Amino acid sequence: MPLKFYFHPLSSFCHKALIALYESGAPFEPVLVNLGEKESRAAFLKIWPAGKFPVLRDDAAGRTIPESSIIIEYLAQHYPGGSRLVYADPDLARQTRLRDRFFDFFVHLPMQKIVGDRLRPEGQRDPYGVEEARKQIRMAYGMLEDDMEVGDMAGRTWAMGEEFTLADCSAAPALFYANMQEPFGTGHGRVAAYLERLKKRPSYARVLKEAEPYFAMIPK
Repeated sequence: MPLKFYFHPLSSFCHKALIALYESGAPFEPVLVNLGEKESRAAFLKIWPAGKFPVLRDDAAGRTIPESSIIIEYLAQHYPGGSRLVYADPDLARQTRLRDRFFDFFVHLPMQKIVGDRLRPEGQRDPYGVEEARKQIRMAYGMLEDDMEVGDMAGRTWAMGEEFTLADCSAAPALFYANMQEPFGTGHGRVAAYLERLKKRPSYARVLKEAEPYFAMIPK
């Protein structure tokens, strides 16, 4: 099998790339990485010394592809499936990448700040940084809700229209995990409905099903 996917089933960025793999339909070998286990960690560092997942290895092409957005771009170019994921039109592709960046920078990363802070020892936590992360997530929810009501996303099934793209791959785990840490609450009904559509998408439903046995490990 030419493709190997190095991941952890709880990693939100791994979820993002896994959605694209299932959308592509390309056969791949999943390789679960346990950074806390010496042999697993050492084997992964040989593939990608930076030690961050996800990583896609294409043995047929002799390429190692890190970072979720880059993995999705690579799949769209070399292993296209039923979903386009990235448009050929430069303007649409740029808009798709902008939405991908929005979900990563304003939802995904602040969500990880909140979760990561819970893993810190007592006395080393960062309550100010966590509150700033929560503010950023709430700001992003508000921007999304407005966009879905009167902006470019109004009336759309997915972030870019009726086609499922890179932007939706990014939105799904970002919103799913963010809602666990900073619930949508009232006033974000359109964002909540979008997440429900994402959760019912077969590719993401499969990712969530496979991650279920590990959800108890998420710090509350």
